[in-house]
Amino acid sequence: MESSEDLEVRALVQGSHRGPKDLVLTTDRRRPTPGAGEYLIRVGAAGVNFADVMQTHGTYRGGPRAPYVAGFEAAGEIAGVGPDVKDPLPVGTHVIGAGRGAFAQYMTMPAAGALRVPSGWSDAQALGLVLNWATALAALKPLGEVKAGEVVLVHAAAGGVGQAAVRLARHYGARVIATASPAKHDTVKALGADEVVDGRRPDLAAEITRLTGGVDVVLESVGQATFEASLSVAKPFTGRVIVFGAASGDATLTTADLVFTHHAQVKGLHIGALAAAAPALYQSLLVEIEALIAQGVYPPGNPHVHPLEEGPTVLQDLETGQTQGKHALDPWR
Repeated sequence: MESSEDLEVRALVQGSHRGPKDLVLTTDRRRPTPGAGEYLIRVGAAGVNFADVMQTHGTYRGGPRAPYVAGFEAAGEIAGVGPDVKDPLPVGTHVIGAGRGAFAQYMTMPAAGALRVPSGWSDAQALGLVLNWATALAALKPLGEVKAGEVVLVHAAAGGVGQAAVRLARHYGARVIATASPAKHDTVKALGADEVVDGRRPDLAAEITRLTGGVDVVLESVGQATFEASLSVAKPFTGRVIVFGAASGDATLTTADLVFTHHAQVKGLHIGALAAAAPALYQSLLVEIEALIAQGVYPPGNPHVHPLEEGPTVLQDLETGQTQGKHALDPWR
């Protein structure tokens, strides 16, 4: 028989829509119960993503309203299985997936979207598989239709999706132009980018055009600060701009822009929406990722893992562009 203490968990709770500073560590949240089609997960590591920052401000469409347990990406051990789970994985299996309330010792997760942690990998090393890498792959392949010899522009290339995108674009034979702040250039170069430029330079579009003569595929996650440049450097009519984020704020695009000024193909991407609306396509991405892991193209992740109580600081650093690579929280520390 479990005591009441066994059912209380440590969690980061967002109490307002005023940003990460209002994330508070609590020790008395009730352990969740898995609903229909869900696993109960003992969280080993929770991924930190820019969507978490947006949620703290209440600007992530469809996100939870405060107060709520923050976080949505986690890897951990199946501790329970809810009703109506088809062919459930055994209790004790380590999986990676997304659900509500990941910044806690226990969370629930839709079983249909949970993948086994690759053999020999820790929970933390698997973070990014169903979000960062799947997003980068979807942007480059089914949406970006990248081909060997083409030019790919990756914005925010030092971030989680950006680093995956640089590796993947190189793997598929593309020439990679990346943007990142100067302190992060060496990191991005080491991933295989052919050129790295400061995404904040005022002549960004002119510099990229000078380097490339025009870009075939643009991975656009920054938004307002780079969107005009992304549209400007895309090759007329054949260039594809894949939009999956707006870290610097929303940008606008009018029908007149598309008809008279920017003749690029603009495609929107949200990996969660893709998984829900096109499950067969999403599953094909996961099969491809498993192949990339087997080939060594996708190595185990090496996230910066922080104690749970440092979550507010990590999110604030992510919001202000102070982070590199993937960051994670350990709810047991």
